[in-house]
Amino acid sequence: MSRRTFLRHCLHGSTSLLAALPVAAALPQEPQREFHILMITFRGETDVDKGFRAYLADAGLRVRYTVRDLQQDVAHMPAIIQEARSLAPDLIYVWGTPATLALVGPFDARDEGRHYLHDIPVVFALVAAPVQSRIVERLDAPGRNVTGAVHVVPPDVQLRVMHNYRPYAKLGVLYNRSEANSQAIVAQTRTWCAAHQTQLIERNFRTNAAGQPLADGVEDLVAELHAAGAQWLYLLPDTFLGTLYGRITPAALELQLPSFGAAELAVRSGGALLGLVSRYWSVGQLAAAKALDILVAGKSPGSVPVETLKRFSLLVNMQVARQLRLYPPIDMLNYAEVIAVGGPLAFAS
Repeated sequence: MSRRTFLRHCLHGSTSLLAALPVAAALPQEPQREFHILMITFRGETDVDKGFRAYLADAGLRVRYTVRDLQQDVAHMPAIIQEARSLAPDLIYVWGTPATLALVGPFDARDEGRHYLHDIPVVFALVAAPVQSRIVERLDAPGRNVTGAVHVVPPDVQLRVMHNYRPYAKLGVLYNRSEANSQAIVAQTRTWCAAHQTQLIERNFRTNAAGQPLADGVEDLVAELHAAGAQWLYLLPDTFLGTLYGRITPAALELQLPSFGAAELAVRSGGALLGLVSRYWSVGQLAAAKALDILVAGKSPGSVPVETLKRFSLLVNMQVARQLRLYPPIDMLNYAEVIAVGGPLAFAS
């Protein structure tokens, strides 16, 4: 089976998700004005940010960047918002769901105190469920100062891929109950599991008095999922969970519990066995295409559709497969990228 045939099968015949990301169109050669972009990252520079800048550079856009990192704590956002009002950049790029919500707030929030920023164009990247998390009301017409790129493959497609690798009747999920995109994906997963006679076993991170998630006892939570009969551990694109791969996947491996990653880093460096993902670099480029529409084409963010990538990558971590003695079906090697001990080995049709 080829990669195209496999994805078409998973998407029930749809081919709309197989088109490649558009190449950045070169700008006219006459001197261009310099644009100022404020980049708000969440946990330092990632390939998403690099892809964003590379796309604009390839398009010939002259850009001056101001970079501010939240250091995994959105409590820093009010100070950045205050600074943004004085800097008055042409556009703000922001990474992730919690950071985007802290910057612009929910679309239906009352904000008489001006806690959020509504008068500067914002492009987000690495947001899993922008409608369910109330960043935008509609994907095709955001209708506010925000648009961006969704990075998560539809959960029903991921769940089918997981089942093709190793059939399951019980699925485990561990997530941060206070993260909006995690709640949205878990809700979709519940619906899929109910329709496919599958039991979804859920555990939440423990929290402190302020409701913030804690890493305390995370290994115990993985053990609980395993003891309840989970045959896969579904690693959501949960921002907090992403900081704990080094504890979660080793605990799962010790119990011979395979993990499926919804984000690229979960497989490449996080110890997950399998993942159907959008590449971080390409997510950044898609976000940059939105920025180009705003800065050069003069479109308002509210009229620029929020979109997902049109091409996904199936990753198999062969080192983990060996540890689990759970190897991919032979035909999967026709369309998967196998991550080997010495680096990735591409198997293409």
